[in-house]
Amino acid sequence: RFQHSPENGSKGRSTDETGERDQSFLPSSAELECWFYESIEKKGKQSTATAGAGRGGTRRETGWPALSPTLPLLLLFLLHRRRSTSSTRNGLGSRLAFAPLPLKLPFFFLHPAQLATSIPVLHCLRLLIAPAKSSPAIKRPVNLPVPALLRFTPLHRELRSRSRDPSLRRGMAPRRCSSTAPPAASVLVVLATAIALVGADDPYRYFTWTVTYGPINPLGTNQQGILINGQFPGPRIDCVTNDNLIVNVINKLDEPFLITWNGIKQRKNSWQDGVAGTNCPILPGANYTYKFQSKDQIGTFTYFPSLAMHRAAGGFGALNVYQRPAIPVPYPPPAGDFTLLVGDWYKAGHKQLRQTLDAGGALPLPDGLLINGMQSANFVGDLGKTYLFRISNVGLKTSINFRIQNHTLRLAEVEGTHPVQNVYDSLDVHVGQSVAVLVTLEKPPQDYAVVASTRFSPANLTVVGTLHYTGASSRAPGPLPAGPPGQSFDWSMNQARSFRWNLTASAARPNPQGSFHYGTIPTSRTLVFASSAPQIAGKRLCAVNSVSFVNPDTPLKLADNFNIANVIAWDSVPPRPDGGAPRQGTPVVRLNLHEFVEIVFQNTENELQSWHLDGYDFWVVGYGNGQWAENNRQTYNLVDAQARHTVQVYPNGWSAILVSLDNQGMWNLRSASWDRQYLGQQLYLRVWTAQQSFSNEYSIPTNAILCGRAVGLPH
Repeated sequence: RFQHSPENGSKGRSTDETGERDQSFLPSSAELECWFYESIEKKGKQSTATAGAGRGGTRRETGWPALSPTLPLLLLFLLHRRRSTSSTRNGLGSRLAFAPLPLKLPFFFLHPAQLATSIPVLHCLRLLIAPAKSSPAIKRPVNLPVPALLRFTPLHRELRSRSRDPSLRRGMAPRRCSSTAPPAASVLVVLATAIALVGADDPYRYFTWTVTYGPINPLGTNQQGILINGQFPGPRIDCVTNDNLIVNVINKLDEPFLITWNGIKQRKNSWQDGVAGTNCPILPGANYTYKFQSKDQIGTFTYFPSLAMHRAAGGFGALNVYQRPAIPVPYPPPAGDFTLLVGDWYKAGHKQLRQTLDAGGALPLPDGLLINGMQSANFVGDLGKTYLFRISNVGLKTSINFRIQNHTLRLAEVEGTHPVQNVYDSLDVHVGQSVAVLVTLEKPPQDYAVVASTRFSPANLTVVGTLHYTGASSRAPGPLPAGPPGQSFDWSMNQARSFRWNLTASAARPNPQGSFHYGTIPTSRTLVFASSAPQIAGKRLCAVNSVSFVNPDTPLKLADNFNIANVIAWDSVPPRPDGGAPRQGTPVVRLNLHEFVEIVFQNTENELQSWHLDGYDFWVVGYGNGQWAENNRQTYNLVDAQARHTVQVYPNGWSAILVSLDNQGMWNLRSASWDRQYLGQQLYLRVWTAQQSFSNEYSIPTNAILCGRAVGLPH
């Protein structure tokens, strides 16, 4: 039950019976009309016709099959129109009124996505069937049953944000039309439009994951691994651009647990990022449901545990996002694709490795490499066909080189973006990175070795799989294919420089990747972050510009949202190395929404490093040796630099990136080498604007776990 008045109705404010503000208000008719016309023009969507379960999860279709539950609402609306027409003619208001009907109607279950669509569709129907005249706001109580679940849907948040935009309100003139209903043909057109809109929702995929310990034996030694639904690695997620993913994670470990979605940008939604700075951990025996969207993304991604070195025990998996039919990729559809999760592995458990790091030691050398959790894997294809191989380095700290015997690798994707399709004999893939390559089976039918080997590590490790031609009986010929010459950093750096962004390829949205001319945009600031491994209080830690990060009891995102003092050390990491004494802290760099920033990663150590930024892709404009200087900008690639989310930094060298800060939130910038991240080589970027709107960022989820000093606060 809502009480609208000129004071609160015109500003989109609502109160319930207790006088507290309720978030489920309805915007005006004109606002809804404007929003829908804009959404039809700019946000046309297509629902995929297939539905099912499996690796893609349980998919709830919100297209044509989802229409039937909304038909009773359409009927209800048309019945209501007869009661509301007289009120409209008498000037009771253009704001929507749902008067109670003297009918006993059955209870209809509506999926949140259907409800979010059907209610605005009914409002649009009302505008077109019985246009309202401009008049004062409603001053009487209105019975309006709006399920609480509606307020959590992205569409409803969009409606709210647009209705609160003053500039949008000024541009909305009330419709002044005859109150005579249009002919039946017009009504049919309106109904057809409503049906089309109902069929335009992005599908939802539902997963329930139970996280447990379980026995594994990847290197011939019995170990306790972290399993998801009994699987090691965890279940693969296959989804489509803009799908909504609902993942209920049940923690049955003896420790708090979180999952982060590596490479998923979480548009306007850092609440779902799954790292210690944004989320309270899922306690043993508890659960948390992640709700996020593969918004405007295509490509090869992963997920993994983000706390307490859990990643060393498993809990990781693949997340593949396929394109919508309307968006072409720059290569013919492959005959199939293969997912390869490759990484170093330790026989010591994650708790033992954690104890080693906590005692000030370093990780030992890895004991082996794995492909998809095994020491071998088989990939079967047909002669003459082309297949897509998705390769992700899910290890803790070791770079790998990937190659297939007697076959070339045509680079097709780099972490969600389409590169120029150069051809390589082998590819370096560093920790946290993903690539996809096209391989054509055009050799004599037999078995060929699929090889991954360590790079830049004293541990000389190799894992071998098999590419099997259908019907062939011969084994792989001769010795394994050799990797790159020696441990040449120059070879690897030159290969990285050869990666080029395909400017004419379609992005996940219907515009070419090169339509954003990043090289012509002046930067607003430069940040230089130097890594180090200092001794602090007698213990070896890792740091950024001499500051080693310590996770507070209250996640930074919660502290920022609730204005909790003395949690965040704002801007406490210097923008450039200043030679200060090593220290611990909780640094957060404040940045403005829509800034364009240059970040330089400086490596002063003798080991290769890897850096990842949540929430974004960035352009890797330069690599170099030695100390970075401003004149190094003359060597930047400002035309077609590769965009990605994780970049390697070579020993005693630097890497430079440009990033457009178009995604508001609290975002983790960290070492992708998990021992260094655990020891403090990370910080957070708070991208923010004073103009708070749901078009910029979603509100805190109602199911958010509260911990630390946020316990008990209303949300």
